[in-house]
Amino acid sequence: MTKQNQSLFFASGYASAEQPGIQSFLFDEVTGKLTAQGSLMGILNPSFIIVHPNSRWLYAVSETGKDSHGAFGEVWAFQFDLEPFSIQPINHRSSRGDWPCHLRLDATSQWLLATNYGTGNAGLYPLQPDGSLGEMTDFVQHHGEGPNPARQEGPHAHSSIFTPDNRFAIIADLGIDQLIIYKLDSTIGKLLPHSPVNTRPGAGPRHLTFHSNGKWMYAANELDNTVTLYDYDTKKGILTERQSLPTIPSEAPESTIADIHISANGKRLYVSNRGHDSITVYDIGTDGGLKMVSIQSSGGNCPRNFALAPGGKFLLAANQNSNEVCALPILEGTQALGAPVDRAIVTGASCIQFV
Repeated sequence: MTKQNQSLFFASGYASAEQPGIQSFLFDEVTGKLTAQGSLMGILNPSFIIVHPNSRWLYAVSETGKDSHGAFGEVWAFQFDLEPFSIQPINHRSSRGDWPCHLRLDATSQWLLATNYGTGNAGLYPLQPDGSLGEMTDFVQHHGEGPNPARQEGPHAHSSIFTPDNRFAIIADLGIDQLIIYKLDSTIGKLLPHSPVNTRPGAGPRHLTFHSNGKWMYAANELDNTVTLYDYDTKKGILTERQSLPTIPSEAPESTIADIHISANGKRLYVSNRGHDSITVYDIGTDGGLKMVSIQSSGGNCPRNFALAPGGKFLLAANQNSNEVCALPILEGTQALGAPVDRAIVTGASCIQFV
């Protein structure tokens, strides 16, 4: 087991198969210090990872595509041990699409949903008793386009989330400006069409997060640099937009939103901006409404992903273009975030997941 006040996390990135694409670190929850523990090579572009709640299994995409690499992307399963640290592959399966970029476990941790950005589709896998990926049980294909010809020429499924009651899966499709809601049949692993939600044209929804009360969902819209609050109707399984705010100043250089997370106490929302290279912080009101508090540097270039560390004292930013993970102290008041207290080299840093 890890020592008191220390947590283990994994960081992955856009690395070649000859580079350590997945690395593990010990994180000191008091000082913010990062200490390397081990790494894994052999996987091309393991850009997004997720850790199973049993703290023994890890899943990763290999973000490749037919046009770019000659084959569809893949999803990999790994088993790891903490002391002494080790990690090894269990199995892998095709994602049946180009550039898989996101993974999500349902509330039972028995189903894994992978979204393929390049081809605008998604597949659902059962997890076997040994942690391996079973045969895909369902596959959904999106259709359409959006007003941005450079980014919305077709569907681009960017992420998914399961509703807190585990009745529905919501897939954010950046290419068609929709949050597509599917009813989840968790007995046989099926995604049944339920209801699509149209975002503003050109918004480009990317990542989603639910508040711990299960009533509010927030969407990070990559293309128009906004964050949107939705009310979730638990009985009907529908979303209703209530508020939308910008994440960067109007005079900011070209930028695109990446990741979004809520603090453990449910009082603050964080969003990362690539280009502006910043983290925007909002207070969450008693009604779920947002009020911008601060915009602070991510400590590097292109914060593709970030994680709020256990203990609530630090935010770890995966700065892709500066190839590093930065530990930023979380502060009270309007400053919200401080300058990095430690950094770790991670090639093409793109995802951070705590165990």
